[in-house]
Amino acid sequence: MSAQDPEAPLAYLACSPGRRWLAAGMLFGLGLMILYLLAIQPPDAPAGIFLLFAVAAGALWLGLALYRATARHLVLTEERLADDLGEVLCETAAITRVERGLLAFKPSNGFVLLTREPGPFAWRPGLWWRIGRRIGIGGAAAGGSARLMADILQAQLAQRDGELP
Repeated sequence: MSAQDPEAPLAYLACSPGRRWLAAGMLFGLGLMILYLLAIQPPDAPAGIFLLFAVAAGALWLGLALYRATARHLVLTEERLADDLGEVLCETAAITRVERGLLAFKPSNGFVLLTREPGPFAWRPGLWWRIGRRIGIGGAAAGGSARLMADILQAQLAQRDGELP
């Protein structure tokens, strides 16, 4: 792109505290409501009790995982997209396309990156996921920050592919 430091941040993507609390709170609330339902009127069948307890435990676990994952933020540099702790999502040279259309399978307020090689499955609820060659960015993050990051990535790809001067 330019002669600047390749490790200088070009964009950040973070979740605001309000979005974090709202998203995690909904999952915690669901888990607690199911436990309350289980306590006041348990099903007759033992399988029903087990199923409700499993769903409640899953909602509580997911709420905690989402709250922890959204405490981190993503950093885009000229060379890579990584989180603030250094976990690399992908190198920018490995990105083939940025999808963010209306009908794209993408997170809410986000976009999807397609890479040349598949990566290991990873999921940070509310922030990003990776399945094979697809990396979904967004979820509980602000839409404006995600759009800015997607625009910068598309400009990097266009320049790399010779579509921009």
